[in-house]
Order: sequence, then structure tokens, then C-alpha cells
Amino acid sequence: MRRSGDQTKAAILTAARERFAADGYERATIRAIAADAATDPALVMRHFGNKEKLFAAAADFDLHLPDLSTLPTEELGTTLVDHFLRRWEEDDTLQALLRAAVTNEAAADRMREIFTSQLATAAAGLADQAELRAGLVASQTLGLGLCRYVLILGPVAEMPRATVLAWLGPTVQRYLTAADPLAG
Repeated sequence: MRRSGDQTKAAILTAARERFAADGYERATIRAIAADAATDPALVMRHFGNKEKLFAAAADFDLHLPDLSTLPTEELGTTLVDHFLRRWEEDDTLQALLRAAVTNEAAADRMREIFTSQLATAAAGLADQAELRAGLVASQTLGLGLCRYVLILGPVAEMPRATVLAWLGPTVQRYLTAADPLAG
């Protein structure tokens, strides 16, 4: 059965997401992705140009952040931490992107772009310095993801969800709502 160009491109993206999640950026190959997508490596290159561009397309990731403006202020931190726990657990793409970002500059650029733009937009209406606040939230959520799901750091990986929320929720809450500690 022949596929249309759009169907082939979609199959390649699905295969790339799975391969990058399983093997990481460095070990995933165009040939393996093409084989997984039941297509020719030349078609992968035709649609995406190179491995970095394929990765960027496969890592077109939406954090699906909740609308923070609709939440009670005192629940912002816990809600965001809970949201990120679910995202880390439900989608291997985010874990693959984090793994790749540690060793690959293109992946790191993509991760920065995703977290900076999406978190800053979500935090924009809450307080001043939205980009700074978003960066601080990213430091906690990316650190949590790295330690809990990639490095599988014993105490953090084994911590019950309620305990993670109790520890990190107040920190993220402070990042989102506290007054600037350096303001006069």
C-alpha cells in the first residue's frame, strides 16, 4: 500500500520520536528511523534535510501547561509540579529531549526554546519578571525530570508523588508569586 507524502512524513515523525526516546539523539540513526517508518532513508532526508532538523521536528513539543490565571493563587506551585510529573510520566518524548539536551546543542536549544517560551507565556499574567520566574520554574522541573526519570536518582525517583508535591510545590509557588527579593 502506497502512502501519501503527508502519511510518510507522519510515519517518519512517529518513528523518530520513538527512536530518539529509546536510543537518545546520538545513537538514533536516519537508517534506523527510516526502517522503523518502513521507508527509505532518502525520503527522511528529503522531508527533513538532516538529523538535527528531524529531531527538531520530532521534538516539537507542547507542555500543555494549565491556564495559571484560572487557578487559585495558593495552588499554582503544586498544580505546576503535579502537571510536570504527569508530563514526564506520560510522554517519552520529553524524557528523550532532556537526555539529548545534555549532550547535543541542537537538542539543548530546542529544550530552552520550549521551556522559555511556554513557561514565560504561562507566567506572564502572574507577576513581573515572567521570563526570570519561568527560568526558575524550569530549573526545578527540569532538575526533577533529570533526577527522577533520567538519572533515576534513588531518593528522588522513589519519592511518592505526594512527597514530591509537598517538597517542590512551595518552591515553585515562591518562584511564581513572591516579591522580587532584590527589590528595594
